[in-house]
Amino acid sequence: MFLTTSFDITLTAWALAFTAAIVIGLSKAGIKGIAIVNVTLMALAFSAKASTGIVVPLLVVGDIFAVIYYNRHTRWSHIVKFLPWILVGIVCGVLIGNDLDEAVFKIAMAIIILVSVIMMYWWDRRKSKSVPTHWLFAGLVGTVAGITTMIGNLGGAFSNIYFLAMRVPKNEFIGTAAWLFLIINVLKLPLHIFVWETITVETLLFDLKLIPGIILGVFLGIRLVKIIKEDFYRKMILVLTALGAIMILIR
Repeated sequence: MFLTTSFDITLTAWALAFTAAIVIGLSKAGIKGIAIVNVTLMALAFSAKASTGIVVPLLVVGDIFAVIYYNRHTRWSHIVKFLPWILVGIVCGVLIGNDLDEAVFKIAMAIIILVSVIMMYWWDRRKSKSVPTHWLFAGLVGTVAGITTMIGNLGGAFSNIYFLAMRVPKNEFIGTAAWLFLIINVLKLPLHIFVWETITVETLLFDLKLIPGIILGVFLGIRLVKIIKEDFYRKMILVLTALGAIMILIR
């Protein structure tokens, strides 16, 4: 039996958490790059580490909705190539997560994301159709994505960079990311329950009350994705990912 931890939830915390749930739904429906907003809102509502345990089950719910809707667009070849490196990163994240200085981590991660976005923008400006083929690219980006997804639920920024570099079309991007993060987030659950002990019966009951926010976000996100053109979608992901990095620094 899991031990529950008592925490008082203020009206402000409720508002922040419900807004975060809507953002999770939007992100999982395909508005990639805004996931950092839900992480920031949850961190404002609760302590940084406690918020990760509240967020992960919500991410799983959002992933399930995304997989149901976008499953037909999944490209498993990308998952097979990228997922093992993310798993390596998750193991590293579990080992270093308890002792890592959060301020140093935030600064380093934000710098890496911004540099990566600048490189992707430069790549797009060259109009090159080539994609990275060396295993080191998937290895480096995947490992960093694994570390950041375990420590701060922020692996989405690096998966965005990987899929953009691979020039994955919009719907395939969303469908492949949906399955990738469903697998990742399900694997993270026992680590949060038994190792970090950030998921309890009480946090799960709280999460249940936020599911309507996720459903609303998914509903809105699916409709937005349908009207966003392919070229604009790619630029939007770059901009939102960069803004997310800036939010990491100032939150």
